[in-house]
Amino acid sequence: MRKGRVVILLLASVLVFASCATKVSRIDEDSVTDLSGYWNDIDVRTVADDLVTKCVNAPAISNFIAENGRLPVVIVGRFRNQSDEHIDTSILAKKFEAALINSGKVDFVASSDERADIRAEREDQQTQASEETAKSLANETGADFMLLGSVKTIVDSSGKESIRTYYVDAQLVNIETNRKMWVESNSEIKKYIKRASTRF
Repeated sequence: MRKGRVVILLLASVLVFASCATKVSRIDEDSVTDLSGYWNDIDVRTVADDLVTKCVNAPAISNFIAENGRLPVVIVGRFRNQSDEHIDTSILAKKFEAALINSGKVDFVASSDERADIRAEREDQQTQASEETAKSLANETGADFMLLGSVKTIVDSSGKESIRTYYVDAQLVNIETNRKMWVESNSEIKKYIKRASTRF
């Protein structure tokens, strides 16, 4: 009898621990999965695709090409997080950069962080590489425009219900004149969130 109880307790313990085990499932990267209602990868993709399309079709781009006979050179500046949650805006900036480069409508130069590494390598080549292969100093391509942006949120809540609206602003600024050549905002991301009731 006692052995039977021990066996039952052991089986019950195994079942309890098994049910507590972490389960991981891979999902398609294009699937819309929103667990918390906060900013996620789908929002990054939605915003970047929308704003990049508007940017490359802006008159400032076509006018620059017509006047200069070449594509404008762009550098990505800071995307500020002015929302009420933690958002890694570097991911958004990189998404913008990739989409703009792949559009074929602009050329890009390395960011300030990337340039530091590249310049260190170029300096090293002056003494370590052969004369034929060492890259020359002071021969970088200067950017014409800087892409800047920010992420903001408006939260409307009542009880366990809330609506989170994300506003992503982007602007293209002429580096020589400080003129804003293009400004756009994406406000299509609005999420309704209903928190579950707490039970004891």
